[in-house]
Amino acid sequence: MIRVQREDFDPGAELTALTAENKAVGGVVSFVGLVRDMAAGQPIRAMTLEHYPGMTEKKLAEIEAEARTRWPLETSLIVHRYGRLEPGERIVLVIVASSHRQAAFEACAFLVDWLKAQAPFWKEEETASGTHWVDAKSEDDAAAARWRKPPHEAAE
Repeated sequence: MIRVQREDFDPGAELTALTAENKAVGGVVSFVGLVRDMAAGQPIRAMTLEHYPGMTEKKLAEIEAEARTRWPLETSLIVHRYGRLEPGERIVLVIVASSHRQAAFEACAFLVDWLKAQAPFWKEEETASGTHWVDAKSEDDAAAARWRKPPHEAAE
């Protein structure tokens, strides 16, 4: 399940709703991303996330579908916010549930890495010296690259 929204979310309530009726779930792993108060050694006042409705949801659904082809998931949820967010506010929630914990751990890590590198969001940071757009980071690409399938698997 994918949601892109302006409003905040309650991770506990989301987890409860996602797993309440599914007794096959043996392990749940979640990740909550927050706005930091510092970036590149500079205090951050706020971050604004922009996206193209429709395109963003489609890409997030593709990323989630890829996780489902790799791991036996019972259910999953990605909630990503947009708009102006201040330090300490929640940005993203990823919850993955599987019969077994290892699949849940791996799928959650995969989703977080791929979202960071591939989700079509644009970030603008507000600092004391003004605003600036945040460039993609090579570390995020490297983290996502560890999940690329070897060429022989990709052809199957």
